Amino acid sequence: MAAEFHHFGVPTAERHANENYIEGAKVFVTDPEAHPYRVEFLRFEADSPMAADVCRHPHAAFIVPSLDEALEGHNVIVPPFDATETLRCAFIKDGDAVIELMERR
Repeated sequence: MAAEFHHFGVPTAERHANENYIEGAKVFVTDPEAHPYRVEFLRFEADSPMAADVCRHPHAAFIVPSLDEALEGHNVIVPPFDATETLRCAFIKDGDAVIELMERR
């Protein structure tokens, strides 16, 4: 399955300009499309329900044509969720690598 690189996510404790809040994940995120190197900074609240690996480690994110198909056979650490009205996401772990898979609607 083809995957297109979207961004590199970096957990941080530092506030950044123009953060957006994702209520279900209890995380503030920046827009990677506004960063020259497509970096997304994530600032998690202490009681975020996200997997510890996502909260503590950087991740690479990819757009896939079918999230359900892309998840098959992988170690899913965050099951699919609606990040926005147009984006469905999930996280997997491949060895020590944290990877976000995203499907546009």
